[in-house]
Amino acid sequence: MASIEVIGGKSLKGEITPQGAKNEALQIICAVLLTPEPVIVENIPDIRDVNNLIELVRDMGVKVERLSEDTYRFEAREVDMNYLNSEAYKQKGAALRGSVMLLGALLGRFKHSKLPKPGGDKIGRRRLDTHFWGLQALGAKFNYDTENLFYDIDASQLKGTQILLDEASVTGTANVLMGAVLAEGTTTIYNAACEPYLQQLCQMLNRMGAKITGIGSNLLTIEGVESLKGTTHRLLPDMIEIGSFIGLAALTASEITIKNARIDQLGIIPLVFKRLGIQMEFRGDDIFIPAQANYQIDSFIDGSILTIADAPWPGFTPDLLSIILVTAMQARGEVLIHQKMFESRLFFVDKLIDMGGKIILCDPHRAVVIGLDRQTSLRGIRMTSPDIRAGVALLIAALSAQGTSIIDNVEQIERGYQHIEKRLQALGAELRRI
Repeated sequence: MASIEVIGGKSLKGEITPQGAKNEALQIICAVLLTPEPVIVENIPDIRDVNNLIELVRDMGVKVERLSEDTYRFEAREVDMNYLNSEAYKQKGAALRGSVMLLGALLGRFKHSKLPKPGGDKIGRRRLDTHFWGLQALGAKFNYDTENLFYDIDASQLKGTQILLDEASVTGTANVLMGAVLAEGTTTIYNAACEPYLQQLCQMLNRMGAKITGIGSNLLTIEGVESLKGTTHRLLPDMIEIGSFIGLAALTASEITIKNARIDQLGIIPLVFKRLGIQMEFRGDDIFIPAQANYQIDSFIDGSILTIADAPWPGFTPDLLSIILVTAMQARGEVLIHQKMFESRLFFVDKLIDMGGKIILCDPHRAVVIGLDRQTSLRGIRMTSPDIRAGVALLIAALSAQGTSIIDNVEQIERGYQHIEKRLQALGAELRRI
């Protein structure tokens, strides 16, 4: 287990470019299995979760060629389906939650798959029922081995149908979508997720020959086709990184420019940070955040305390609630953070309280932050990163704190943020891996 030592309390300055979107990359890499023809993917982030998925599809027989630092060529002409029976597949697939999206692509093209129970962040229950119910509606038959924690799925009779998802799951929608594009007949998916990353997947599949309409809405219609061809696809910049950098600039009173942010794809993310009082300017496709001595949290129009909650797109993404919470710690005013999706995601606040933050954890889903208004500085402590987003939130808090902090289990952060140490050092941050 590696750690990062952070000497905080310093303002940063400079430009930073967000990496390619992690959550989009996981979907797109799974989708290359839908065709035997080459698929070129640009702007792939160099992070653990994505690299592990690339290694997994390579082990399955996909030819993978790295064309440049962030561009890969995939050719899934000769996929070894016997690999799914191996112990190596079980171990690698179970360690990576993104592996669940291999299911839709394999069922769509090969009509059969196996799936180990996926791992990932320890942020509470993350059920897979939406994935399974949607694929079962298409005709897939699931058999779960409770002793080996292994799913065996037969999809020899996939047929289009009407599907109403029980929740607007992004990965669930992506899985059902990939199963439907090569199924016989027409499929409608109602209550579909409509995040930009899913729109990107739909647009890529259409370029490959799929027939998907309703992109950007919660009602997708897919007319099944017999086969798909190759294409070239470029990933969006990672909106979670962009939000993290906005929070970093605010909490450390730093002047930071986020380059090439694809502002048109950020939804209400900038607006939510503005409600915390954070100033920002849109300069073309760049976001400029000036150094602010103070920032004040808005109230609702009737004067009641502001509540920030996660919701399906175009609502606020749950992956940024940890960043919003940390950013509010040095604001003027109070805010209620309501994390609806995962019951363990707010448990990292005990470390922020140890650092001097004024936070009331009401229950597993809600926390009230009382801003310090920079009247008191946070203090450095030793802490452990429990998941990707909480880990970065703790890192941002450490960069703003007086003294030295040590963050253990930094591998969690590296699952989602590429070369984070070097990129922050380029802004003037003082931190090192130990």
